[in-house]
Amino acid sequence: MTTANLNNESSSKVEDLVKRLGKPQPLLIGLGIILAIIVDILAFHYGGTQLGVQLWLGVALGLALFHSRFGFTSAFRRFLAVGNGEGIRAQMVMLAVASTLFAIILGTGFSFFGGTPSASVSPIGVSLVVGAFLFGIGMQMGEGCASGTLYHIGGGKSENYLTIVGFVAGSALGAYHWNFWVNDLPSFKPFSFATSTGLGYFGGWVIQMIIFAAVFFITLVVEKKRQAPKMAPIPTSKGWARILRGSWPVMIGAIVLAVLNAITLAVRNSPWGVTSAFALWGSKIANGIGFHPESWVYWQGEKGAVLHQSIFADSTSILNFGVIIGAFIAATLGGLFFFTKLPVKLMLSALIGGILMGYGARLAFGCNIGAYFSGIASFSLHGWVWLIFAMAGSFTALYIRPLFGMKVPSSDDRFC
Repeated sequence: MTTANLNNESSSKVEDLVKRLGKPQPLLIGLGIILAIIVDILAFHYGGTQLGVQLWLGVALGLALFHSRFGFTSAFRRFLAVGNGEGIRAQMVMLAVASTLFAIILGTGFSFFGGTPSASVSPIGVSLVVGAFLFGIGMQMGEGCASGTLYHIGGGKSENYLTIVGFVAGSALGAYHWNFWVNDLPSFKPFSFATSTGLGYFGGWVIQMIIFAAVFFITLVVEKKRQAPKMAPIPTSKGWARILRGSWPVMIGAIVLAVLNAITLAVRNSPWGVTSAFALWGSKIANGIGFHPESWVYWQGEKGAVLHQSIFADSTSILNFGVIIGAFIAATLGGLFFFTKLPVKLMLSALIGGILMGYGARLAFGCNIGAYFSGIASFSLHGWVWLIFAMAGSFTALYIRPLFGMKVPSSDDRFC
């Protein structure tokens, strides 16, 4: 095939993808902006500028997630099923950029609003292993991880409205059982490549860069050996309009997410997290129907104060609302927000998957964001352990998905 033919074919593909975009949905775009303003006013009311800024960080995260379709669930599934490592490599780039920025922020103690930024470093034990494994199964059944569920809700993906119901319920149940899994079962102390080794943040950064490079290289070898199909293209636009209406290259999404997580660390003095808010929402609901979550070990001490406050005073809740709104605005700009009718099997899978993710995230000290992304960026060994067992859970789920009518990528596919 000549260069001219290749260019024509590439141009034709772009034109097809542009046609798949809908017209902007102005009423819904306006609704998204109004919702953002309302939530931001509430955030300012309860937490001042520091909390108000976090709403817009969440909006930016939602825009980046939707436009790049940045996936953790799909990336794991593609690599495990057919060897496509594009998504895993994007995650390594994201983690490399985030680790570099986190090292600077944590090493210097830089903060936009005062205080001392803290790393996300957690213990390694039975609860982490079991929780990450359950989360890996759940993310494949629920058609999305924690961040994926949020941005899919904003984008109108119907099954994820059931996923988040299960997520909230599972998170509350995990908080109820938290003492048994975390305190009664064996575990090792938190371990940081930076502070536990005595190497400092530069030494920890060097160790992690070697690991990132190794994983990046391994995915290339596996992909070539298995002759994996490519990632499916997504609807886009042309020129500058692509920033707001089209798809972003996944590597651009990776870098943007890394920078936004670093800014989040410097704004609220802790990295991006998602699922602690689900535990809060579920516990508040449990309290409303007659349970007493304030007696659970999970909510003892300073953490318990949030049970008696508005959810609009909770930092993680504000970030979550921002992600949903940001993805909603991104979807409506592309004319892509719509609901679909769901088969019963998919509805059941989404609900079960959400419960498993919610429960697993409490046991594992977080999800694909709080434990994996922010954990590894914080130089915590628990983030790498989470990845291993979440991948194991995802592999197990490849045999469960067909039972609920969900596809698993095949080597015969052109795209995955």
